[in-house]
Parts: sequence; C-alpha cells; structure tokens
Amino acid sequence: MADNKKNANRIISENRQARHDYFVLEALETGIELVGTEVKSMRVNGANLKDSWCEISEGELFVNGMHVSPYEKGNIFNRDPRRVRRLLAHKSEIRRLYDKVRQEGLTLIPLKLYFKGSRVKVEVGLCKGKKLYDKRDDMAKRQSQRDIERALKERNQ
Repeated sequence: MADNKKNANRIISENRQARHDYFVLEALETGIELVGTEVKSMRVNGANLKDSWCEISEGELFVNGMHVSPYEKGNIFNRDPRRVRRLLAHKSEIRRLYDKVRQEGLTLIPLKLYFKGSRVKVEVGLCKGKKLYDKRDDMAKRQSQRDIERALKERNQ
C-alpha cells in the first residue's frame, strides 16, 4: 500500500492553454528548486502555470511567470509568488534544448506540475506555435468527434 502511494503522481497544476496554443513536439521531466514553504503551499493550494514560460540562460534552465500562492502559516519565510525558479536537468539535455530553441525557433513551455513521490516535478514541453487555422482545425475535429459520439450514444439507446 505504501509502495503504491509513493509511486503515484499527483497533479498540482496543468497548463491546458499550452496544448491549445502550441504543438508539443517533445516533453521532458525536470525537477524544480523550491523553498519549504512553497512545497507546503503546493500541497494545500497548488500553483498556477498559466502564462508561464521557460528560458535558458548561462547554461541553466529557469521557469518564469509561475505563480505559487504564499503559504498561510509561512509568514516571514514566504517568497515572492512569481519569482524565477531554477529547473533541474542534466547539462546535456539543457544544451540539446538550447540548440533546438535557437536554431528552429521553438519555445519551452511548462506543461504540468506534479508530485512524484515526495518530490515536485515539472514537465517541460518543446513547443511550436500554432497558427489560427491550426486552432480552427483542432476545434473542428473535436466538434465532429463529439457529434459522432453523441450519434452513437443515441443509436445505442
């Protein structure tokens, strides 16, 4: 029982808007450098990945714009909710991502924030922006799929 709980992934926050605005070409699981009150806050309140992005500077990977609500009982130990946080990944992975972002014009977007055991992990996506017609195609496909499912459901009843 304890083994199952330790291996379970509990999602803290998901960036659904990113999948709407971007094609996700590749996803990478990274750790994140947090302060104790931020982890406690994520266990209670959660965090918000909306309008957040990642950047690589001086060989390190950082997440910007991620909001972690201040912990209610943290008083003086609370940090700025929107501070820049370092992501933990291997140098070879960071170098590979940096080359793709620089050469191919791709973007790094945090897709998901979750607990893996007792550790907080961030899923970073290597993304390419969608054009307006791509978004319309996706919406049309979703709508037609819903119509098909609805028709099948009515037929079976």
